[in-house]
Amino acid sequence: MIIDLRKLSTGSRSLKFELDEDWWNSVGEQDLILGIDTPVQVHIDIYPAGDKYVLDGALSGRIQVLCDRCLESYHRELKTSFRVFLSLPLPQTQEDDMELAEEDLDVDFIRGDEIDLDGIIHEQIYLTIPMKSLCSEDCLGLCPKCGANLNTTDCQCDKEQGHPAFLKLKNLKIEGD
Repeated sequence: MIIDLRKLSTGSRSLKFELDEDWWNSVGEQDLILGIDTPVQVHIDIYPAGDKYVLDGALSGRIQVLCDRCLESYHRELKTSFRVFLSLPLPQTQEDDMELAEEDLDVDFIRGDEIDLDGIIHEQIYLTIPMKSLCSEDCLGLCPKCGANLNTTDCQCDKEQGHPAFLKLKNLKIEGD
């Protein structure tokens, strides 16, 4: 969805809409988010603030995500609110490198008089996923030898005690002992 910023010079704009299951586009095979399970409810307010624009938003729905331990898909509730500051790019200077102020780090730079809300919403959905996404707190993951999902089956691999990186030390012979 494209928003024309020229129409916002005098006031704010409020949008409410929903994104259906076929809106989501995965970025590749390595994508943690597989898709949208239920329509995602979107509420966005956008208004000018000085030389910037402020975009306040909220998302709610349910997405399908891959577990980092067992690699199975699971459903995750999506409920988040966010604030994004939008600004035109800084004027080009003669220098190649330019130092940004701390307040510039919270700003997304836009080109032209339009913004694409799809990209911003896509980014906010990714930001809701934790660094380690687990289907459950007690997920057992995959067997490191045979790759079996330990949540659904017991593998028949030999279980050696200790961390695998230190198992070679069991056979270490020290002179003088």
